[in-house]
Amino acid sequence: MTDRGLCGDRSLEDIVMQAVQGGIASVQLREKHLATRAFVEAAARLKALLTPFGIPLIINDRVDVALAAGAEGVHVGQSDMPCELARRLMGPSALIGLSVETWEDVERAQNQPVDYLGVSPIFATPTKTDTRQAWGLAGLARIRAYSRHPLVAIGGLNATNLQDVIRAGAEGIAVVSAICAASDPLQAAQELNQLMG
Repeated sequence: MTDRGLCGDRSLEDIVMQAVQGGIASVQLREKHLATRAFVEAAARLKALLTPFGIPLIINDRVDVALAAGAEGVHVGQSDMPCELARRLMGPSALIGLSVETWEDVERAQNQPVDYLGVSPIFATPTKTDTRQAWGLAGLARIRAYSRHPLVAIGGLNATNLQDVIRAGAEGIAVVSAICAASDPLQAAQELNQLMG
């Protein structure tokens, strides 16, 4: 997941390319403060970078931006466009993720047309300030035992806790600062990729 504010003096595209070389599986473009036109332009630039590598681009929150940029998917939260409508607009082959922050969210998601659940946050993190209490490893394991969906863990993840999160039931992880704020994003992505097994 991208965070322009954590990139320092490096371009977002440079950090994404280093992460791609380090073995990441997908990129989620997260832009909370960009105007629509600038968001679409940023998405189109990333899409052009990622396509030759076969890495899907997922847009955070904005189905309109995902469609405009030809992104492979969209990740929506509980207050964003309903996933049934996102699926209808994006089509059957799009990747659609849904954030779950309460047990009620998890139960409702069971019959929703999404490809994965973003379990958020696993641990407290400064990049996720608009979420509820952290799930922790026990909460993640409880969701894994119940949900039919693959789980992507989000929030406070890094090389020191990644394997615990996978053991608790996550099929994937989403990181922001662990790569965007790393002094060497390539090496950080490689290390996380190796720990995933």
